[in-house]
Amino acid sequence: MTGLLLPDHPFAGYIFDCDGTIADTMPLHFQAWDRAMRELGGIFPEELFYSWGGKPTLQIVRELNAMYNLSMDPEQTVEIKERYYHDLIPQVLPIEPVVRLVKQFHGTAPMAVASGGYREIVIATLRALDLLEFFDVIVGAEDVERGKPHPDPFLEAARRLNVEPSQCLVFEDSPLGMEAAQRAGMLAVLVPSPRQVNPVDQ
Repeated sequence: MTGLLLPDHPFAGYIFDCDGTIADTMPLHFQAWDRAMRELGGIFPEELFYSWGGKPTLQIVRELNAMYNLSMDPEQTVEIKERYYHDLIPQVLPIEPVVRLVKQFHGTAPMAVASGGYREIVIATLRALDLLEFFDVIVGAEDVERGKPHPDPFLEAARRLNVEPSQCLVFEDSPLGMEAAQRAGMLAVLVPSPRQVNPVDQ
């Protein structure tokens, strides 16, 4: 990925997803899920994991239980998975084109992170990349009742930034996140895999 095509005008606020957008964490999250599933006797195929990018962690466990007739305790499963991920955080790498934009936009408009992950984990990830200081607001899974593809995470981020949703630009890597941004009335830039360049979602 050499660059991202952005709208040709500034915005009053910028909102970023974290996993797969700012930080190349998705493989690490899958490793953590895989370890948790092995420990608990659960199932979470890799293809399904990536198709559910952006979905809140607790919701994932509940949907896995329903899909595969499992009986994993949602809170315990999340705790185990997040513990495994936390151990992997030192391995996290930045998604450089997005990080460059974070630093470019810093000081020009308020910025937020709106993630389907828990705030503590998001903060730890951003801190590992030395990026936490660039963001005015962090919205995690516990801050909204409904996660992506519902617009709630982005609307809450805009509210906390004190910026109208229509004046926010979102950066996302997942279909669920792109849908959430659209439903929030925001333009969004799809962050592709490192060897691709994608245009603005109109």
